[in-house]
Amino acid sequence: MEKVYSDYFKAGENIIRDIHDTQIEHIEQASQLFAQSIASDGLVHMYGSGHSRMAVEEVFPRYGSFPGFHPIVELSMTFHNQVVGANGQRQAMFIENIEGLANRIMRNFVFKPEDSFLLFSTSGTGNVVIDMALEAQERGLPVVAITGVENSIQSAPKHSTGKKLLDIADIIIDTCVPPGDAAVQIDTLKYPVGPTSTIANTYIVNLIKVRTAELLTQAGQPPLVLTSAHFIGKEASEQVFEETYDDYRRRVWRNQ
Repeated sequence: MEKVYSDYFKAGENIIRDIHDTQIEHIEQASQLFAQSIASDGLVHMYGSGHSRMAVEEVFPRYGSFPGFHPIVELSMTFHNQVVGANGQRQAMFIENIEGLANRIMRNFVFKPEDSFLLFSTSGTGNVVIDMALEAQERGLPVVAITGVENSIQSAPKHSTGKKLLDIADIIIDTCVPPGDAAVQIDTLKYPVGPTSTIANTYIVNLIKVRTAELLTQAGQPPLVLTSAHFIGKEASEQVFEETYDDYRRRVWRNQ
């Protein structure tokens, strides 16, 4: 029994070490780009299908986060709770491979030259996320992809262009997760269990978030950070929440 605990712990430890050893330069590039977007009153648009939604929500809004990051989440491709029946997983997996849907999603938003994109996909092959990258590219907006490079290399392209996220993104950050994502082999069980991409995504986006906050502060534009009442008191916490949400609304609604 204890071996599976140790195996999963080691897998997570190895991934975090590999990210630190091999991806910091790319993470720094992304942080510099995002700090520039936010400092210029732009937005960092974020999108991920399926379980990548968790990475989007890890960035904003939550304690220790700040405006400037714009989460785009489509329930049709991320609402997994019911599994079968209405809003089931079969439909979600079908929808996330429909070309042209990203264009319909992006028609709901206004984009500015200062903006940038952060896209999540372990395989880097889903048609909606590929289209999202292509739509951003057409608008002249830089694209950062957080993806499993080895997973993507071993996955066949699905998009009609034959492209994967690796082929489009300006900056690629490798999650360093093993092929297939799951990391633990169990005797007599045919397939591995224990996915690891959530650990990798969360670690990477928080590295980006803290560095972006540092860069903004150094530039004289310290961000409004959602902070718990436990640290600053109920009244101050409520005030910073209101100010943060107001700033987010102003940025997203493109008010001048």
